[in-house]
Amino acid sequence: MFDELKQQLYFVWILLEVVAIWLLAGVGYYYVIVIAGIGDVYSYHPFGIAAYYLFWVALTLAAFRHFYKERERIEWHASMFVAIFLGVIGVAWYLLYILPQFPPVHWASEWEPPAELFYASPWYFLPKSIEIGLQQLLLAAMVLAFDMRKLPLNKIALWSAALFGGMHLLLVFNGSSLAYTAFFTASAVVAGFIFPYLMLRVRNGFIYSYFLHWGFYAAVIVLARLFFA
Repeated sequence: MFDELKQQLYFVWILLEVVAIWLLAGVGYYYVIVIAGIGDVYSYHPFGIAAYYLFWVALTLAAFRHFYKERERIEWHASMFVAIFLGVIGVAWYLLYILPQFPPVHWASEWEPPAELFYASPWYFLPKSIEIGLQQLLLAAMVLAFDMRKLPLNKIALWSAALFGGMHLLLVFNGSSLAYTAFFTASAVVAGFIFPYLMLRVRNGFIYSYFLHWGFYAAVIVLARLFFA
């Protein structure tokens, strides 16, 4: 009975840590860039914003290092290195060849400024890649916590979709339009449902989950420029 209570408390603590870090990193971002004088445009201030997210990645790894080790899902096979290599090649190909084929959208001056995705440069992906890594680490901790409690995978996926989608509602606090917030929240709900299946059922699924997450932003940028061009 005592062991069961200890496990429940451990489970709750992991979830509280995930939510706390996610909220603090998201809300704190807007205070830090004001205090430090860093602009909030990823393409224009990639190193300062990347340093901010690196701090939270390091904090997350420190907070969950024992938990990740207990629930280790990385298998050091050749397939893992092949997946990483192909992912890096795909990223480089996108940044050096595909993205330059779709120039930034030029908006009339009287229009409301568009989302950064419409004019993001390759430098956008430096801080964005680290931010995605942070989100994947937090999502992995949450998914592994539910798996530790032996929840069915479909229920884990539903919880992941709800929490991952809910966190994207924070976008409204940075001045994003309701349509922009709704689109990314809905996309996060779908992705949040898929990620647990990759993380728990596919060998080294964390790697595929990361590159799927990264690829979403890459695709949205291209589609936005195609549609609004």
